[in-house]
Amino acid sequence: MEVRKVQYRITQPSKLLDGQGRLIQTGYATSPLLIYNRKNAAKKFRLKEWDYYSISCSKWAFTLTVGNSMGFLMISATLLDFRYGLNYSKTVVRFVPGWKLPECSQIGDILFKDKKVDLAIIHKGNQRHLSLSMKNFLGTSDLKIHVILTKEPRDSMVIATPFVENSKYFYYNRKIIGMTPYGYVQIKDNTYFFKPYSSFGVLDWGRGIWPYKTSWYWGCAHGLIGDDTFSFNLGYGFGDTSAATENMLFFNGKADKLAHVRFHLHRKINKNQYMKPWLVTSSDNRLEMVFVPIFHRAVNLSIILLSTHQHLIFGRFYGRAFLKNGKAIFLKGLPGFIERFINRW
Repeated sequence: MEVRKVQYRITQPSKLLDGQGRLIQTGYATSPLLIYNRKNAAKKFRLKEWDYYSISCSKWAFTLTVGNSMGFLMISATLLDFRYGLNYSKTVVRFVPGWKLPECSQIGDILFKDKKVDLAIIHKGNQRHLSLSMKNFLGTSDLKIHVILTKEPRDSMVIATPFVENSKYFYYNRKIIGMTPYGYVQIKDNTYFFKPYSSFGVLDWGRGIWPYKTSWYWGCAHGLIGDDTFSFNLGYGFGDTSAATENMLFFNGKADKLAHVRFHLHRKINKNQYMKPWLVTSSDNRLEMVFVPIFHRAVNLSIILLSTHQHLIFGRFYGRAFLKNGKAIFLKGLPGFIERFINRW
């Protein structure tokens, strides 16, 4: 793998975009130093915004996406039961031109309610309260969710990424890995509990404008290594990462920057073998991991000129990761996931 040493860290606060809609600073940070204002975006009709939550334990996982683009609100909820290979999902779309997501990942609530959906994501101190009711989620059965996310780590992955296709394209992203969830998801007669000692939560907060065709890999994991917490965020393929990548280790909540990574996916007769073990490596030789899948969710949708091909794989990571100080972290089944997306929209 080619070794590229440049990892530019943003240390000074500023606006995200200048008066022309271009990024003022590019690179990574460990807290959201850049101020996003959608009014500064040059191509507002192409602007996409979302909050994505993933909450998982060894038996099941729940994901919630709230997205907004071109006046359309999308709320997508998915429940995955690893034990029985069950995949329940529903997406609702509403045209609500005046409805907006918060411009900051640290403050601002998300509220929407109509006859079939009641959504509330509320900040209360250092907690995030997620509540959702969705009628007829599975046949005539409703979905009910209430989860509280606490213990947000000190550091998070923040990146401002440009695109070579257009200087007014940008991606501003924050990923918080390893929040502690407590709560439940209820569907039919089943209640799926998330308990603090055996679950972890992730927030993927994204705002930006990017090309019609995009693809990426993203993976993360979190757990206890002895008495210490250890997490990582890994990804590539999206935008111009010559200034910095989104790859980070987190040891007891403190970020430890990585360079470039690669997910080595098995292929057979031009087909990806998503349920085969993956090798995960880094250009700075600080990752030596194998990802062993336990559940694969695939989504393939095409509507005229729009399409999405999604692969979300939950599993466990085995191997070693090295902190910058030389400390070796031995992974013996660290829970996490990898996703592979290819979009045209």
